[in-house]
Amino acid sequence: MSKKVGLLVPHDYKLLSIAAILEVFETANKLSEENKKPFEIMVFQLTEQINQERLFGYEINAIETSNEVLDLILIPAFTTDNMSEMIAKNKNFIPWLKKQHQSGAELASFCTGAFLFAASGLLNEKLATTHVDACSAFTKAFPLVKLKAEETLTADGSLYTSGGSTSTFHLLILLVQKYCGNEIAVQIAKIFSIDLNRYKQSYFSTFRPNHLHNDTLVAMLQQKIESQYSTIEKLEEITKDIPTSARNMTRRFKQVTGIPPIEYLQNIRVESSKKYLEQTQLSISEIIEKTGYNDPKAFRKVFFKMVGMKPIEYREKFRVQ
Repeated sequence: MSKKVGLLVPHDYKLLSIAAILEVFETANKLSEENKKPFEIMVFQLTEQINQERLFGYEINAIETSNEVLDLILIPAFTTDNMSEMIAKNKNFIPWLKKQHQSGAELASFCTGAFLFAASGLLNEKLATTHVDACSAFTKAFPLVKLKAEETLTADGSLYTSGGSTSTFHLLILLVQKYCGNEIAVQIAKIFSIDLNRYKQSYFSTFRPNHLHNDTLVAMLQQKIESQYSTIEKLEEITKDIPTSARNMTRRFKQVTGIPPIEYLQNIRVESSKKYLEQTQLSISEIIEKTGYNDPKAFRKVFFKMVGMKPIEYREKFRVQ
């Protein structure tokens, strides 16, 4: 039995996002047996938007009058940078999204579609991601959402989000894999030239320290960590001359940078090790020593957790020839 998939076409939608979503789901249908198409795709708009009978070749459903109970709802990216205005224009989608979710529908947003998704409250205390350039605004607007800015996609129960650009395809393939199985997911990945191993995209992320703030004490600790990361054994060594308590420093540091000092140090070390792996012939043991780790096991554990692959695998994939 086909899954009922509802594609939102809201105000200020991004056409490229709509096109990618439809292409992947239509391709999944074409690759399946004629009498066993996995998806019944429906397009939804607000009544005020509808000015023609069909859109992208699909009959348009008005959310205000539709009685459809869906299995999956897809929220595309937006063209505007004014997310408050966008949410206001599309606010009437929100009660409908909540009602559909209460009826069992899974929800997925792509890129900046996460803003409308989060405005529903359904992402509160849930994992989410969005376009990397929109993460700061997203965090300020929705502090209860557990934003994972470095991730290409997130899956938290029946709620899914993707980052920007080609991250859309990574989430689409994940959804196809869930509903159609590996064989069709692999075929689609080949058709669209998408790396199936990129569901967890941390190894493509680059740690970018936030220096755009006015907290001089946090800036002081950042500078110490970034310049002394290879020799630091304990953070207490470099915080003792900063005129505030360790507890207050940790609180301020996390508030400004988004992560505590120890995690900041780990990010700096791992980012450094990635450059050594990409650009030098140094052995893994030499890199471990140069980045300030004393325990090879601890280094490999942190590296895998943050990058998503082993150091040797990273070198094989990203080595500069």
